[in-house]
Amino acid sequence: MKHWLSSLPPGVLFLVDNVFSVSFLAPASVLAATNIFYTRFSLHIPNWLSALSCLVSLPLVFAGRIIWKSFADEREAARMGARMAPVMNGKLPGNLDILMKFLNGSNNDYPGEALLEWMEHLNSNTFNLRLLWEDFIVTTEPEYIKTILSTDFHNYVKGERFQYAMESVLGSGVFNADGDMWKFHRSMTRPFFTHDRISHFDIFDRHAEDAIARMKDRFESGYAVDIQDLISRFTLDSTTEFLFGKDVRSLASPLPFPYTTGTKLPSGDIHLSQAEQFSRAFAQSQQIIADRSRTGEVWPLLEIFGDQTKKPMEVVNGYIEPILREALEKRKTSEKVIEGDKYEVGEGETLLDHLVKYTSDPVVLKDEILNIMIAGKDTTAVTMTCAIYLLAMHPSVLSKLRSEILERVGPHRRPTYDDIKEMKYLRAVLNETLRLFPPVPFNVRDSVNATTWPSCDPTQKPIYIPAGTTIPYSVFLMHRRTDLWGPDADEFDPERFIDTRLKKYLVPNPFIFLPFNAGPRICLGQQFAYNEMSFMLIRLFQTFSSVTLSPSSHVPGTLPPPEWSSARGRKGIEKFWPKSHLTMYSLGGLWVNMEEKEV
Repeated sequence: MKHWLSSLPPGVLFLVDNVFSVSFLAPASVLAATNIFYTRFSLHIPNWLSALSCLVSLPLVFAGRIIWKSFADEREAARMGARMAPVMNGKLPGNLDILMKFLNGSNNDYPGEALLEWMEHLNSNTFNLRLLWEDFIVTTEPEYIKTILSTDFHNYVKGERFQYAMESVLGSGVFNADGDMWKFHRSMTRPFFTHDRISHFDIFDRHAEDAIARMKDRFESGYAVDIQDLISRFTLDSTTEFLFGKDVRSLASPLPFPYTTGTKLPSGDIHLSQAEQFSRAFAQSQQIIADRSRTGEVWPLLEIFGDQTKKPMEVVNGYIEPILREALEKRKTSEKVIEGDKYEVGEGETLLDHLVKYTSDPVVLKDEILNIMIAGKDTTAVTMTCAIYLLAMHPSVLSKLRSEILERVGPHRRPTYDDIKEMKYLRAVLNETLRLFPPVPFNVRDSVNATTWPSCDPTQKPIYIPAGTTIPYSVFLMHRRTDLWGPDADEFDPERFIDTRLKKYLVPNPFIFLPFNAGPRICLGQQFAYNEMSFMLIRLFQTFSSVTLSPSSHVPGTLPPPEWSSARGRKGIEKFWPKSHLTMYSLGGLWVNMEEKEV
């Protein structure tokens, strides 16, 4: 029975779990009351009146639940000496207009614009969206985010609602797990991210060489390059070799041409390489589950006829599962069996080789591999893409960065771990990119128990957080707050991670900068990511001396709309359209031209 139910479309399951439960509860209460009137008082209720009462009882029960929940929360807040978070009140029932504006903004506006507008309207960096009568307490406050991620870590979980929305793609992997399952996934991967392994740059060098060769060929032909596409191929090939010991060779596939050439690559999956099919399907799956998260608990109603991730995930699984079977067969034939919790990483061992020593469950392995792939491929790709974009916008920064590269490494030598460690300006460029464009701009947790957050205004009471509340938080918006970073927070200036502003803003309050998360869930691959991004940028600007944007190469409708130019902040100056699913990306790619260094 359970298996049969799980095969139903998400929308049908939602109706079974929610609407039907209310539908049965309300009429059952009416019929019970009718029976009591008849048996105790010999009072006969006409059938038409019973039927009408059943019908009217449905919205009454629903409204009663909402009113009782609000009353109970306000009473508990008062008992704890706290206040309710400010609420953004819309004009339609259930804040339906607010929800529509939020969803429309996610698709058609600059990231976080609606949230920023509501925060300014309420004069609070923490507020309740109250969507469809459910609490959504949004925050960009570093102290509250610190509480969520670190000091009260166990009271804030991914939660069943988030996990259900993500499950068809992320499964029970490390980014979608809580409790013991999260600890298990974390313990499996931790030994692999050691200093000795992340300082091995053979993989990076091999694929950086391929990527730069493809770029040079395209530039010599007189065409711009979609650097987002190319960098994504570099990270996909590097990540799959890191995970599996062999890459998908996505860099071997034809690069896209600029829109203005009129040249199109063959369309349809049948013409795509396996790597391209996998990459597109995986990106599509991530977009779907990101849309689910934004829609909230009622997202299944948008998938009433079927799970929208099913088709793209068939492509993803078709690529991953044969690799898993091969790794499990290899494990079976291996004579060496390691017992216990302290597994050492063997010489030449891939991450998958390491994981199969912990479990032979193909589902657990697949979930973990896909979770790590998102972290290894997408987050580093978007950071490098945005770094190149910002360097194109700021030639003086690129000139200073190239000077450091040539002074430390020279024009040809392969960089080492020690080189990267000593290149302070390169790290500052990456950190400033991560500040303005964090790879995961928005995230969410659910509160386990009711609690309070101390008010940022000492004259006001603490903010009450009910149990089971969805809490979206945004490091993207937090990273741009002028009260946290200074009046120039919207400007790209790597020097802020070197000069006096570092000690003024970041050192006293390190939780204002969270590109890699924080607390027990902090990114295990943080140093690996820094090394990969640093290595690629060094190799890139050993070869090329300048980079310029090529807006004419973009497909129409993928660049910022003209009306953005009158907006304040970065929205008014942006030359690309930042979007996000689980991670950030540039709509329509990022087309650039580069010139090789002078001989």
